[in-house]
Amino acid sequence: MSAAHRDRTTYPAQPAGAEEPTGAEEPTGGVEPTGDGEPSTRPAGGRARGAAGGARARAREEITAVIKDEARRQLAAEGAAKLSLRAVAREIGMVSSALYRYFPSRDELLTELIIDAYNALGAAGEEADRSFVTRLAEAAEGSAGLAGPDGGLFPASLADSDPAYRTAAVGRWVAVCRAVREWALAHPQEYALIYGSPVPGYTAPTATVGPASRIAVLLVDIVREGRRETGLSVQPLPASLAAEARRLADEVAPDLPPAVVMPMVAAWAQLFGLVSFEVFGQFNRVVESREDFFVRSVAVLAASVGLVAPMEGAGGAGTVPAP
Repeated sequence: MSAAHRDRTTYPAQPAGAEEPTGAEEPTGGVEPTGDGEPSTRPAGGRARGAAGGARARAREEITAVIKDEARRQLAAEGAAKLSLRAVAREIGMVSSALYRYFPSRDELLTELIIDAYNALGAAGEEADRSFVTRLAEAAEGSAGLAGPDGGLFPASLADSDPAYRTAAVGRWVAVCRAVREWALAHPQEYALIYGSPVPGYTAPTATVGPASRIAVLLVDIVREGRRETGLSVQPLPASLAAEARRLADEVAPDLPPAVVMPMVAAWAQLFGLVSFEVFGQFNRVVESREDFFVRSVAVLAASVGLVAPMEGAGGAGTVPAP
């Protein structure tokens, strides 16, 4: 999702188009809203004022977390299009007008949920990559090598297949892709929020771009490392795509050759296509061995971006040497 950033420096007490709080509602015993205004009496001394400010900040963080947790529950039950600030306030026992001090509009709340989801997905991928690199180093120190499945570094569907897939770069690539799949299956509603149907009436601001890019940036870094270590073996691009490939390279990874960047963009789209088909049920009664199918598929994507040698008989491949 992408859109121009909306510059709002101040918010009206009641945002345009938002649900109208009644003003007569009282908390029903859930969350006690904390005042964003000044307390009636100020503690004496800088330390006391600092402690009071810290307490207010912690209370605000706690209430913000409660609001977002309830919003996620509503996403799971109703979907993003029906997310309602009034309903969130009612369920947590907060007057609607108080909730607007935390999220001035539904779009502000959606943006926070989207950023949280992208960051959680990115963190899962980054942790999987770190874990694989650590295990790889431990295997090297123990002289275990990467020749077979007994070290547990690679899934069985790769460990028993073409040895070309058992390389450090492919192992990292597959580990990150598996983490994307596992997170999506564990958090289907949050995944649907970021990779499902667009929310009617909502345009994501530029604040979502950085979090949304974390997995892509990680995969690009893996390809860079693969190029530095061994070079990349990729299919040459047809002349009709040369200009488009150069444009993509300039935008995505200017330090990589266009012949590498174009298949990387395709691999990114195919990764999330595979995940989305599984999360949204399109593989039901089609693919049964989904874990093995997924691992093999993303390993083939690794080959498409040059991380392994091309299949025998593919023909026409060229090598992008290490820089």
